[in-house]
Amino acid sequence: MSTRSGATVFAEKALLPDGWAQNVLVSISENGSISAVEQGQAPAGVRTGILLPAPVNLHSHAFQRAMAGMSERRGEGGRDSFWTWRQIMFRFLDALGPDDVEAIAAFVQMEMLEAGYAAVGEFHYLHHQPGGVPYDNLAELSVRIIAAASETGIGLTHLPVLYQYGGVDKRALAPGQIRFGNDPDRFAQLHEQAGTALKALAADAVLGVAPHSLRAVCEQGLADAVALAGERPVHMHLAEQVGEVEELLDARGSRPVAWLLDNHRVSSNWCLIHCTQMVPEETLGLAQSGAVAGLCPITESSLGDGIFDGVRYLQAGGRFGVGSDSNIRISLSEELRTLEYSQRLRDKSRATIATSRKSTGRVLFDGAVSGGAQAAGRNAGGIAKGCFADLLALDATAIDLEGREGDEILDAYIFAGDDRMVRDVWSAGRHVVRGGKHVKGDAIRAAYRATMNRLRNRL
Repeated sequence: MSTRSGATVFAEKALLPDGWAQNVLVSISENGSISAVEQGQAPAGVRTGILLPAPVNLHSHAFQRAMAGMSERRGEGGRDSFWTWRQIMFRFLDALGPDDVEAIAAFVQMEMLEAGYAAVGEFHYLHHQPGGVPYDNLAELSVRIIAAASETGIGLTHLPVLYQYGGVDKRALAPGQIRFGNDPDRFAQLHEQAGTALKALAADAVLGVAPHSLRAVCEQGLADAVALAGERPVHMHLAEQVGEVEELLDARGSRPVAWLLDNHRVSSNWCLIHCTQMVPEETLGLAQSGAVAGLCPITESSLGDGIFDGVRYLQAGGRFGVGSDSNIRISLSEELRTLEYSQRLRDKSRATIATSRKSTGRVLFDGAVSGGAQAAGRNAGGIAKGCFADLLALDATAIDLEGREGDEILDAYIFAGDDRMVRDVWSAGRHVVRGGKHVKGDAIRAAYRATMNRLRNRL
């Protein structure tokens, strides 16, 4: 999907890096970046009521979108948990072929765009055929994710995952995991081939690397993956579950966040996903590292992961973004709302992350925009000259937005609204959502429906 050349967007109200402005004209260059932002202008080009910078969805496993609704029954033998959910996921993915992966990825990317995200960090660990045999092209399924991004126009930070072992003790991968597995040498080849395929996308595409977790990679494997990334994004699951903490304590005598901070130079190109199992010292250490905490509140609620220590983390200057992870529900507003409500429920308080200068909605939205761009290695994060034109237009005529000014717009959108407020979305200047619908939505939905019909016959 090509960038619209010479486009202009007019907004009656726009959130700029230094605050709210009126009658703003945004000019977009041929390469998808913003060439000018002018206030007090007459209407021209595409006219919008409320214009915001569009965030990055920093953590997604695209294929899990097709599992939504399949894991809400209690299994035999007692209490359900993340670990029992994972067994359902393993059985499901064995039914997926390359065409299925591409159709599912395109569908979920379309939903992300319609929800207001301009880009996605795809944490991609499904690499091989059922049974674990590699495809002729090691990066075949990465190629399918990239093809989906070409179809939908979403900005893509592709994050091939290194997955070596079934646990910290280096046990062999279980049958459900063997489609993920690589040693560092084969992974380096896969990563290189994925990078070659990524060149087919526009210039805003980014290649990063994702050592899956401290459970699934050994110390040397993690070091090799970090070296492979260089200054590019490094994403990793960290301290998501109590069982993971206990496993690392037994094996290395250290908790996951503490071990990582003690053994690696964690800095601004790192994104640590979930971190729902931290003690206060780890929370402060992560905040001081400059890394981004990748929070996925809807999935963390769904899986019973726990609650991120958000109040302490933000008071210490920590950076965060949000992601849809399992993709059971794609909703930017709901992701942000769930993050704040989880803090309120834990602390029995209100407006927990608001400051004396910014409302709760403003803190949430600003954090998601800036942290998401940082985590994705994406030159975005604001409506400003030189940034990619990642833009989100809200419907100013929506009942809950009528008459709202300043930060109250964000508070009403996040806490009273939903995705029906999203009217238009641009990803690096590509005008992919118009009037609330993706420009290729009908074809993408039809392909997904056909895929799901095939999958039901296999499961």
